Amino acid sequence: MKKTVLLVLISVISTRAQTVTEQVRQYRKAHETALMDEYRQFLSIPNVSSDSVNIRKNATFIMQMMKQRGIQPILLDGAKPGTTPAVFGEMKVPGAQKTVIFYAHYDGQPVNPKQWADGLQPFTPVFVTAPVEQGGKIVTTYKSGDAIDPNWRLTGRGSADDKAGVMTILNAYDALVKSKITPTVNLKFFFEGEEEVGSTHLGEIFEKHRDKLASDLWIIADGPRHVSGKRIVQFGVRGDVNMHLTVYGPKRPLHSGNYGNWAPNPAWRLVKLLASMKDDDDKVLIKGFYDDVAPLSASEKQALAKVPNMEAALKQELGIAKPDGNGTPFVELLMRPTLNINGFQSANVGAMAGNVIPAKAEAVLDLRLVRGNDVTRQIGRVRDHIQGQGYQIIDHDPTDAERQQYPKLIKITQGHGYNAQRTPLDLPVAQSVIKAVQSTTAEPIVISPSSGGSLPLYLFESVLKANVVSVPVVNYDNNQHAENENVKVQYLWEGMEIMAAIMLMK
Repeated sequence: MKKTVLLVLISVISTRAQTVTEQVRQYRKAHETALMDEYRQFLSIPNVSSDSVNIRKNATFIMQMMKQRGIQPILLDGAKPGTTPAVFGEMKVPGAQKTVIFYAHYDGQPVNPKQWADGLQPFTPVFVTAPVEQGGKIVTTYKSGDAIDPNWRLTGRGSADDKAGVMTILNAYDALVKSKITPTVNLKFFFEGEEEVGSTHLGEIFEKHRDKLASDLWIIADGPRHVSGKRIVQFGVRGDVNMHLTVYGPKRPLHSGNYGNWAPNPAWRLVKLLASMKDDDDKVLIKGFYDDVAPLSASEKQALAKVPNMEAALKQELGIAKPDGNGTPFVELLMRPTLNINGFQSANVGAMAGNVIPAKAEAVLDLRLVRGNDVTRQIGRVRDHIQGQGYQIIDHDPTDAERQQYPKLIKITQGHGYNAQRTPLDLPVAQSVIKAVQSTTAEPIVISPSSGGSLPLYLFESVLKANVVSVPVVNYDNNQHAENENVKVQYLWEGMEIMAAIMLMK
């Protein structure tokens, strides 16, 4: 008897959720031109993190979006003057017992317009029929009011990472209100403007506004859905820090014939130094690099085992014959710390190449951390390795005296870094999120212990003592952080449905 009642109850809940999803979809279909016009306006505002003037314009635009939806926004700043503000708003629901905060960030990575495809510009959003790398063409005939093909991509910096989060969250709320559907939880909205520079002042904002940010759960709308296209719920992120390396040679570039074999070449030295950090199977050789990795729990291992294997498709799409990792599955490699070269530079190549011994060589290392790693300790291990290769480490350009004293000099500076974060899968509130997202689709969703990307979610735990779950909404092939960034239109629409379902979770 109890089992029958339970099955009936599950059926009723499922039917209601499906009905809500349909209502949100109907609202979107009736308003999608206006929604897209607004989003294209939003994407037209440059949002590079270091551009403080335009970052403020983005914050103002978000505040206008919120006011139009009946949410009274305020700016939350940090302790220091000039901090890039977070945009905050809240809506209390009579009788609601839980409070959920929805997070996205509105700043973006730097752009080089020359690297974008012909006809595309970072802050002039246009529709393309498919990714331009796959032969997609600009939809030159589109004008406001025309039908929008859900398979089109909308281009522009921030289109996927992460203005899509702002767009889907606020429009999900608006769809519920306009459809006369009352959320089941109190809602708070928090849109950050410094994520792409390491959320430098986020901890200050949390400390200063701790009372306003009290909640039962944070939902992070950032990152891509699974490669298969399935909807995904993620329970952690990797930490991140950058290290900038500069190796010095002669004080000026030298003729490679007149000085070759005598003058030290900093490019060769840096190449050898970097090569000493990994073996041929991509395993990091730096002492202790993997020592403090926290093992996965039994439930996390079970979840990982169910993640669809998309490696064959990725190899084909990306032109990779043999991945790194010595045969370890892709999803397992995401649970390990990484050491990546983001960029390498020394003198010129191509048409500008000259026969010189360069004066210096530079590289940027990107360290991704997993649970158990400590950012300071991990940086220290890299520095120790470099010293072990005979380098004198400095934090400034070398003086003449230092050049004469030390045969191998390297300048190391580091960016703002942070540790990884992981939320237990078996928390009741976490299970509620899984059920809510699953209610929006008949296809089984993907549950992952951690994403491969990074966000400073450790601050949410350490400062606010908060539970954090990530629910990405955009396509995996969105070119985030790179040229030709794009978002699939259908995923924006589905993102609204996903966020609305979470606003109605039990």
